[in-house]
Amino acid sequence: MKRLKVSLKKTKDKIKKYIKRVKTENLHKEYFKNNILFITFVLTTVLSSTLLRFFCMNTLENYLSIKPIIADLAVVIILGSLGYLFKPKHRFAYYMGMNIFLTAICMINSVYYTFYTSFASISMLSLTQYVGAVGDAVVENVLQLKDLIYILSPITMYYVHLKLKKTNYYKRVEVKSERKKRSLKTASVGFALAILFLLTMTTLDVSRFAKQWNKEYIVMRFGIYVYQGNDLIVSIQPKINSMFGYDKAKTKFEQYFEGKDEVQTNKYTNIFEGKNVIAIHAESMQANAIGMTFNGQEVTPTLNKLVSEGMYFSNFYSQVSVGTSSDAELTYNTSLMPTKSGTAFVSYSNRKYISTPSLLKEKGYYTFSMHANNADFWNRRTMHQSLGYDRFYSKADYKVPEEDVIGLGLNDKSFFEQSVEKIKKINKKHESWYGLLIMLTNHTPFSDVDKYGEFPVDIKETVQDENGNPVEVTYPYMEGTKLGNYFKSYHYADEALGEFIQKLDAEGLLENTVLIIYGDHDARLSKKDYNLLYNYDKENDDILDEDDPNYKEYDSYQYELGRKVPFIIWTKDMDGTEMNKEVTNVMGMYDVMPTLGNMLGFYNKYQLGHDIFNIKENNIVVFPNGNWVTNKVYYNSQKGEYLSLTGEAISEDEIKKNNAYTTELLDVSNDIIVFDLLNPKEESQMKNIQE
Repeated sequence: MKRLKVSLKKTKDKIKKYIKRVKTENLHKEYFKNNILFITFVLTTVLSSTLLRFFCMNTLENYLSIKPIIADLAVVIILGSLGYLFKPKHRFAYYMGMNIFLTAICMINSVYYTFYTSFASISMLSLTQYVGAVGDAVVENVLQLKDLIYILSPITMYYVHLKLKKTNYYKRVEVKSERKKRSLKTASVGFALAILFLLTMTTLDVSRFAKQWNKEYIVMRFGIYVYQGNDLIVSIQPKINSMFGYDKAKTKFEQYFEGKDEVQTNKYTNIFEGKNVIAIHAESMQANAIGMTFNGQEVTPTLNKLVSEGMYFSNFYSQVSVGTSSDAELTYNTSLMPTKSGTAFVSYSNRKYISTPSLLKEKGYYTFSMHANNADFWNRRTMHQSLGYDRFYSKADYKVPEEDVIGLGLNDKSFFEQSVEKIKKINKKHESWYGLLIMLTNHTPFSDVDKYGEFPVDIKETVQDENGNPVEVTYPYMEGTKLGNYFKSYHYADEALGEFIQKLDAEGLLENTVLIIYGDHDARLSKKDYNLLYNYDKENDDILDEDDPNYKEYDSYQYELGRKVPFIIWTKDMDGTEMNKEVTNVMGMYDVMPTLGNMLGFYNKYQLGHDIFNIKENNIVVFPNGNWVTNKVYYNSQKGEYLSLTGEAISEDEIKKNNAYTTELLDVSNDIIVFDLLNPKEESQMKNIQE
């Protein structure tokens, strides 16, 4: 202890002497004068990472937080120290190349966050093959001016370089250059900052950094450069883990499901056993459009009718990650969560999955899926086989004339019309069948407005002119906005769904059939778009001031909670029965399989969700980023904050309990897929539910 005190005193004295020397000899001025290029590199790249946090997270607390700035600074200084190993005349090439690389990281993540509300992962490089098909969506709906501001960083570097060349800077610093010594000294500063940063880390920081599934939290605490480096390690980890971590994962898996194979029954048990099933994967349909009108015209007349006649789950959430539609399919079919790295459809399509179609096949059903897009988009050709579909009807099975194309492919009306003919043939050959139909038209960027049909999203009012005569006045409202175009597209898709149901009925295909409709995910539109929807000032064609008495608060929590999607179960004979009801308990996509399984008579021991009619108000919906919601509270894991949905206080114990549940569930789900824990050697987990 005595030696430590002496050592600290000596270090303190050295620092004091160095500071005194800096002041008396103007060393700081000399340093800046001889290291202009390095300083420019550091300042521009750290500024870019700070702007990224500002644009993505949009709160003063986040983008000026000192911790991520220190982390980014440490990384940039260490990378910059390597530049001193080059001769001054070659040093610019290194700094410029490194600047472009770090700028690209910021730009890619800026674009990626706009579309996915998450940060990019190395593991997603395998998905670049799908960018071409949705290129218009990226350009029209994602790429924004803020994504281009990062280009100023390399431009500034080049401008400074030209100025330095004119002043003979590179020759001047060559004389004073001590390359190795300067590099080591600079690197030591970077490592000192890194150590300082490590000392500020909490247990929660370490845990989330290791797991990586809460990407927003990591960027907010560690900065974008540390996140991206850690992501590289995490992205290759599954390949290593699948070779070395199997036993540990298997043990955790068995402990998690131990004693959870008890079948529970309720009044809906086997109610649909033996019935045919048509499931509709409703592209980008959010629940907030249901019941909405413009000038008395319903946005979703078909869904409104199904909601009033069938069983409607009004507090239902999708649980997708970067795999969007494919993640929705995975969770809907298997009651598993999306993987932490990559997507199951692309990275883990060769795994064994216990799914709704595979379990219905064991009950004698013929299973099929239909989607008028390329069969290899999201790797569906392979993954649908893994999920247990007997046949996948893709674009090659449909007629797709150019005049019938809207957005990414065949419009929903033509798709449904052609699908009815295929279902008729299936119905003749098979006594029981289950089919999934994936819609396509209502896909971002919602720009083919001339093909959606007439559906004005303005405000029309009748007023009296100066002579007392009635005159119709029109206010633009949502016309020309992305959200307005979305409602037009939504209306078209809803109309197509209505025509499909009519055709099914006309062919007698609804007589012994259950119709299931689920929205795969929200429309991925900005909070600003919804703010205009709820706070339109028609007199000024703008958004109301926040101090206006009619202004409706629509913050980030309201936005997140507003991302609910529809989930409806409907048959022809539901009206006036126990099936004609609204279910308000919070429910997630992973609860669909257990709920339908109870109704159709199958059971999956390894489902992560619950039958909503057994768990009722005690349910919790876990999201891939670590957020969760119950009937009482919504928890944001990035901020470590919660919003009470009932107004009552939430105990710290309840928050901790649900956080622990969330972490365990996400870990187990990921292990099941990565380590292929539901391997073919295991006996079938399907159990018929007996009354």
